[in-house]
Amino acid sequence: MTSERSRTVTGAESGGVQVRRQEPDDLARAHGLDLKLLQPWPGVDTPFEGAWCVLRPGDVTDTHSHPEREIFIGMAGRGVLVTASGERHSIVAGDLLTMRPGLEHHVENDSDQDFSYYAIWWDGATAAAFLDRAAQPS
Repeated sequence: MTSERSRTVTGAESGGVQVRRQEPDDLARAHGLDLKLLQPWPGVDTPFEGAWCVLRPGDVTDTHSHPEREIFIGMAGRGVLVTASGERHSIVAGDLLTMRPGLEHHVENDSDQDFSYYAIWWDGATAAAFLDRAAQPS
């Protein structure tokens, strides 16, 4: 199977598959890191939202909590999730980390390389809205 990369970010569908290229130039600075929202994605309905996140060396995200469940998927580099109670959880490429709703936390990059990860979050309302949309006639 051959795949051609381009700098174009596209949602164009071909044969039932949509490809959306992610490029570093598309990242925006917010909450103490560089990120790009991946969901919602126009034309692709999901029961979750998500973002591509890049934490530069020495960066620390804003401490926060939220009502959604959240999963981090480590893509490259190394980071540390720090909870309000001081627990530290290392995450590296290939790791999955999940957090319960309401957990106050931040992420640190204490290495000399970028830490890239995908963050995916959802709650009951997001899932219910997805199911409602799926039940609607096309």
